[in-house]
Formats: sequence, C-alpha cells, structure tokens
Amino acid sequence: MSDESTGGPPDDFDSVFDVIVAGSGGGIAGAYTAAREGLSVLLTEATDRFGGTTAYSGGGGVWYPCNPALRRAGTDDTVDDALRYFHAVVGDRTPRDLQDAYVLGGAALIEYLEKDPGFEFVAFPWPDYYGSVPGARNDGYRHTVPVPIADRELGRYAGLVRGPLDTERLGSPAPPVLAGGRALVGRFLAVLDKMAHVSCRRNAPLTELIIDGGRVTGAVVQCDGRPERVGARRGVLLASGGFEQNAAMRARYGVPGDARDTMGAPGNTGAAHRAAIAVGADVDLMDQAWWSPGMTHPDGRSAFALWFTGGIFVNQDGRRFVNESAPYDRLGRDVLRQIATGETTLPFWMVYDDRTGGIPPVGATNVSMVDAADYRNAGLWHTADTLAGLAEAIGVPAGNLIATVERFNTLASAGADEDFGRGDEAYDRMFTDGASPLVPIETPPYHAATFGLSDLGTKGGLRTDAHGRVLAAGGGILPGLYAAGNTMAAVSGTTYPGGGNPIGASMLFSHLAALDMAALEVSS
Repeated sequence: MSDESTGGPPDDFDSVFDVIVAGSGGGIAGAYTAAREGLSVLLTEATDRFGGTTAYSGGGGVWYPCNPALRRAGTDDTVDDALRYFHAVVGDRTPRDLQDAYVLGGAALIEYLEKDPGFEFVAFPWPDYYGSVPGARNDGYRHTVPVPIADRELGRYAGLVRGPLDTERLGSPAPPVLAGGRALVGRFLAVLDKMAHVSCRRNAPLTELIIDGGRVTGAVVQCDGRPERVGARRGVLLASGGFEQNAAMRARYGVPGDARDTMGAPGNTGAAHRAAIAVGADVDLMDQAWWSPGMTHPDGRSAFALWFTGGIFVNQDGRRFVNESAPYDRLGRDVLRQIATGETTLPFWMVYDDRTGGIPPVGATNVSMVDAADYRNAGLWHTADTLAGLAEAIGVPAGNLIATVERFNTLASAGADEDFGRGDEAYDRMFTDGASPLVPIETPPYHAATFGLSDLGTKGGLRTDAHGRVLAAGGGILPGLYAAGNTMAAVSGTTYPGGGNPIGASMLFSHLAALDMAALEVSS
C-alpha cells in the first residue's frame, strides 16, 4: 500500500478522472477494481474491440494457486508448494518480492471478484509446465477459468469483444456465447456496464504521458484520431499489451521471429512502452516473448499450435531435434536455441503417417485449418508413398529421415523416449489421456506439414515493484505510473511456469495497482 500523496493535476486537461487504464485485456481488472473502490475511471482501448490478446485465449485461464474455485474442486495444494515451484522455475531473474506478490495474490483476487455476482470461476486442470521441478502440480489444480457468458448480457458492450481468431482471420461468425478469454473480458464489461463513473473508449490509444512536478498526472489519448489531454488524480495504469506487432521495435530489442506470426492483438504496437520510456521508466526482458511452435497456414502466417497427438518434428537435415509434446514455450525456446547455434533453420516439418487421413495430428491450431488443398497448393503440406519420396518433397536427406523415423518407432515400441524425453512429464501426456504420446509412424502414405515459430506476445516491458508501480531508470519509482500485463516486465522472467500465467499476472498486477491508487491520500 502506498503512503504517498497526490497533488492536484494542472487545469489544462480536456477531462479528468481518478484513474486512467490503458488496455482492455487483463488491464480491465484494474479498471473494475478502481471503480469498485469508488474511483472514477477512464478505460482506453487502442482498437475497435475490447479484450486485446486476452480475448484470443481459448481458456482465459489464470494460474492462481489455492484460490477459492480450486478449493471448491477439492485441491490439497499448498501455498508453500506453489512458492517453491515458482521460485525454482523463475530463479533470481525477477525480484523475489514480485514473484511472491503474484503467487500469493491470485487467490485473494478470485475471492474479491467472486463477491460480485457477475463473476464465476471453475477449476480447469492443466498441468504445470515444469513437471519435474519440486512443488509442481501435475494434476493441474492451479489453473482456473471463467464460466462462459452470453454476449447479450454485456449491455452496451454486446458485440464489442475482440475475437475469436476464426472470426478475425477467416470471417467466421462470432458465437453468441463468449467462452475462454472472451468470457473473462465479457464478464468485466458486463459488470462495468452497470457501474457509475466508468468511461470505456475504443479507438483511443494512449500515446503520451504528462508529467508535472516529477509525477505522472495524465496522458494524451487519441480519441478517434483527435488528441485529448486527460488528467489522472490517482495514476495511470499501462496494460496495453506488448510490442509484438511492431517490427521495428522487435528488431531494435532483438526479439526473434516475425510480427506476422504473432498471436498478439493488432493494437499491440508498444505505444505505451514508448510513452513510459520517454518519461524515464526502466525496462527489462525486452528481447523476450511467450513462444510456441506455429503451424503455417496458406495466408503465410505461422499460428500458435498445440495438442499434438502424433507426428515428430524434423529439421533441415531430416533429423528429429526436440520433444514435440513439451509445453509450447519450452518447445519454442528449444527451437530458438538451435536456430542460434545453426543446428535448426526455419521452417521445420511435422512428419506423420496416414492414420489421421492426411490431416496433421494437431488438436488445437487456434486458427482453424482451411481446405487441405489450399495447404498443398501453397507448398505447405506434402505426401508420398515412401519416406524417401517424402524426404525429396521437403528437401531433406532421405537416409537421415528414414533413420530418424526408424529410431522413433523403436522408441515408441519401447514406450520411452531416450532421445528427448517425450512423455516423461504430465503435460506431455495431457492430450493423449495419459497414454504415451509416442505414436509410431508406420502407415503409408507419409505426410509432412510446415511449421514455423509463433509467439503469444512480447513479455518485456516496464520494471515495477510488487504494487505495480513503475520503476525509474535512475532509481526509485515514477509517481503516478503503474504497469501490468505484457506492458510490464514479466514476473516469470524468461520462463512460462504454467497455463494462465500471462493473463493471471496481467489481472493481478492491474488489481494491485488499482488498490494502491485507491489507498493514496489526495490533496486538493
């Protein structure tokens, strides 16, 4: 809780609120908390839809150990185990008090939200991503999701939640019931629709911060292209996503991959990062992202894919090089490490047999597959009667591919992957109902599908303390400025401890920031 006092903002603002929140993904939790605590709030969204990358999440899950929804489901997890796990995975890459604030704060946030009848959460078991680390919860009972909500319940915000991805990329109709991340955002909007002193604006990116007497006292917000100076009596919360859509910023900070292959929302161009850096904010982890393998689609974009029930990945040498069933960020980082050493290049290939009828054994492509002929015509999927013929089609040495498949089939028969440990951890077996994910490649014809590297957004951003207060590059805090989500340097550092970590951290630090602002003493 902060013990500082705020000064009254200058008189040259077009409008004044207690709190400005930039970003309507996880940051919407900060807008809700501030409003519930009696503050006036301006929530700004850079695009024409609310929800940011959060709205693209299939589950909308949060990693909050020991929260009320998990307790109702009967978990026997302990906070000590959760802390032991998180500390072991993240290490000393981020401050310990920041890690503790996250692990300890999630349960209290769910309790806070569920006191409002507009919110309802349930357990959705999803194993931790480092299953062999002490304290890991391999039964998945640290993961919680929102209950779906009908779009019509959103009042004036009905029809204004971003996504789903199939709607935006393929033109599919948006479903009448919001699920996953869309449900999470939708539930916040439905509640905000009934709250006084909240203004939610679309097409309103925050582009500049206003400083007075060393304190952030407001921001410049582009409202339908017209700049407005908006005052903030208590503070400004930046939670507007990462900069994954900005190719120049990716290049400047050395973020691998291509902006076209990100799963981040279109408004995530780093405007809030730049505004904060301009007033002296410190940054960290700016070369980092939440990684994943990406199945390449006929539009040329490689989209986040998971739920592999067969197949192996081979590189340009026709050799297997990774645990294909590993959690997506770990898998993506393995690919990046091998790209850095020259062992692997993009694209790589998923090789599989005909037991799925020629369709890649991928249960969740996030962007739905289109007609198989489109992939073949684009040169992305290949088929041959023999492995030698498949090797020729994808341009890899035939002898290597044949030996690779023979070796994998031997491992599959033995039920243990001595080469890459596929199936050794709980997550590896999640999509095969606990069975071995080692599925022999033995039924011709043989197939290969093109894969690249995708990301769920950058995770580098503004350094904060455990209350979400932004730290200055020269030391101390920047009064009046807060950050959360992918605008904040990730509490998990260079790791991804469990499903729901990105959304969970975004919501929690937005909530903590709002509570800190609510506790400020305001001078007239």
